[in-house]
Amino acid sequence: MTTTPVRYLVVPTAEAGGGARSARFGDRTLLWVPADQRLGRASRTAPGLLLVTQVGRSFQDDFPDVTPLLDRGRHLVISSADKPRRRSSHSWRVEPLRSGTTVVDVPSPSPARVDPAVADLVGALSPSSYQDDVTWFASLPTRHSLSPSFTTATDFAAARMVALGYGVTRTTVAVGSGTSENLIGDRPGTGGGGVVLITAHLDSVNHAGGPAANAPGADDNGSGAAGVLELGRLLAARSWRHDVRLILFGGEEQGLFGSKQYVASLPPAERARIRAVLNMDMVAGRNTAVPTVLLEGAQVSSGQLADLATAAATYTGLKVETSLNPFASDHVPFINAAIPAILTIEGADSANGHIHTATDTLNFLDWGLAAEILRMNVAALAGWLEPATSVTRPRPAGSVVAWGPGRLDVFAVGTDSALHHKAYDGTWKDFESLGGVVLS
Repeated sequence: MTTTPVRYLVVPTAEAGGGARSARFGDRTLLWVPADQRLGRASRTAPGLLLVTQVGRSFQDDFPDVTPLLDRGRHLVISSADKPRRRSSHSWRVEPLRSGTTVVDVPSPSPARVDPAVADLVGALSPSSYQDDVTWFASLPTRHSLSPSFTTATDFAAARMVALGYGVTRTTVAVGSGTSENLIGDRPGTGGGGVVLITAHLDSVNHAGGPAANAPGADDNGSGAAGVLELGRLLAARSWRHDVRLILFGGEEQGLFGSKQYVASLPPAERARIRAVLNMDMVAGRNTAVPTVLLEGAQVSSGQLADLATAAATYTGLKVETSLNPFASDHVPFINAAIPAILTIEGADSANGHIHTATDTLNFLDWGLAAEILRMNVAALAGWLEPATSVTRPRPAGSVVAWGPGRLDVFAVGTDSALHHKAYDGTWKDFESLGGVVLS
């Protein structure tokens, strides 16, 4: 395949004017014109352009002789003359580049007021616990969806969830002619009625070596799977209005089988309960000078995307990029079902040449980046889950009178606004039955 030269302009977004067709890629904007128009003296007519969305460098690896007109890592622009016969694979997708679209944005949200309770939650993150879990997952020879080692990894994660107080369910996933499984951990809220999902795929793959080849999958996706366990640990230490659900999917690398089948199995009432889905896929590869995270969602999840960007600005030093062009991870089946879902993934993931190979090992991970992404995630989760309303413990309303050994008289105001008198016998049981806030 040969690349046909295409005349176009790529300019700083701030300098992009009107009159031409354009698509924004963060701080750069690509301009082009219809065939019968010209774009200034520096341009000739431009043929059709195509947008490529890829996992890692999968499209470039499959078509090394295609030179992108614009390379934005996960997103490429190529000439329509270089359009491959296939429109997509499990790892890349080709579609027309539409005018007026923002493929990647670089928002600048203002930090919110720091919530002391959220700051405490963020500060409780344990980088060492997280690192231990990633290390354990990557120590297995592979976590291919159909391998015995995948079951071993699921057993490990299930035991961790149970120890944290989650009710665990394991469901079968069909992957071709074989079977894998999803691991689900549930922790009920105090009655808010909603549920927030924290997800990642547990499987790994070595494309070149095949199902039996070494596939440690440290970044893809030991980093995300361990993130689910660490966030589950943090959230288990607090009470929340809404339910927490942890899910580790199987069959992702073969075509999102775990998440597709999970979403398809949800009754309408259960779908309606989902307030947000936070998916983590590759969160520990540092590919940029400034620690960067890409938040990928769709219009249905734009509110959650904004919440994450604000959380990053408030509680982390992350640079945030956003995209409403979802592809190739377990957030997509939820979005296709109109359920708000967001992918959090390391910035410039196409620069990570180790994924899907035997070299996706621990020595290429950046633990500091992973910790920052997890801090952002748990801060946003706290807002979606909503802290449980605390029960005010009754306090004395006035003077406490002792008139004998072990005997106190306490006066309290109940919900009926009346002044109640109780003899305190060493417990607050009687005062709690008043059902009101005790005035001091």
